[in-house]
Amino acid sequence: MNFLQRLATWGSFVKFSHSVFALPFALIMVVLVARDQTVTVLQVALLIVCVVAARTAAMAFNRYVDADIDAKNPRTEKREIPAGVVSKSSALRLILISSGAFLLGAAGLGSHCLVLAPPVLVVLLGYSLVKRFSAVCHVILGIALALAPGGVWYALTGQWSWKPVPLMATVVFWVAGFDILYSCQDAEFDRGEGLFSIPSRVGVGPALAIACALHVLSFSALVLNGMLFRVGPLYWAGVFVFAALLINQHRTVLARGIGCIDQVFFTRNGAASILLFVFVLVDAYFG
Repeated sequence: MNFLQRLATWGSFVKFSHSVFALPFALIMVVLVARDQTVTVLQVALLIVCVVAARTAAMAFNRYVDADIDAKNPRTEKREIPAGVVSKSSALRLILISSGAFLLGAAGLGSHCLVLAPPVLVVLLGYSLVKRFSAVCHVILGIALALAPGGVWYALTGQWSWKPVPLMATVVFWVAGFDILYSCQDAEFDRGEGLFSIPSRVGVGPALAIACALHVLSFSALVLNGMLFRVGPLYWAGVFVFAALLINQHRTVLARGIGCIDQVFFTRNGAASILLFVFVLVDAYFG
């Protein structure tokens, strides 16, 4: 296996492309903070390192601890560890390296960030264990990703404040909603294995309704965020594009069934976060 093949394997293993879920919201917070204070290129670079490294550690840990479960599930049995492409020892090394990179990045941002970095890692890694005892796992995943914009606020301002909470809530509700949709694919398997998820506990139909309600809350929180930061018209255009993509996601799943969720999960949510960031950035530039 050559270098590019190895790189592709590890990128697939940690779903590196899924960084588009957390990173754009972290960058949105950078843009919002930069309207009122100076943000350096070094700070932005370190924040990106922290977000990517933390997410890589979390996903590698998820694959590591779920390897036996993945091997039993027909949908996931071909993932890298069950398929023997990536060894558990290699996965563990990646977890340690990524965690170390996150801690170093936090240290570069300041001692106030380094102090909180270990508890943040506990939340990020601990998410993978929650589905073994509680269906609240979807919300915990949302909280884990919401730490990105919240962490950016604290790293850049050094202040505890309620101001970043609406954007964090946007991420919590958005992620919990699409994770519930994603989990619908494994409702029967999870129920048989005694794993906890909203779909396995209440059924696919009610789970789809709960996911929709969470996305309505996400939209509402995004509106509140705009009001707090006194944004311009392009921000609001981005909010409605974001909402339109979420609505399209739900309509597509209802029309085509849960078999399309894998495709819809990435394309709609990835586009929603990236486009929202673009609108916020352009709004700040012209505002």
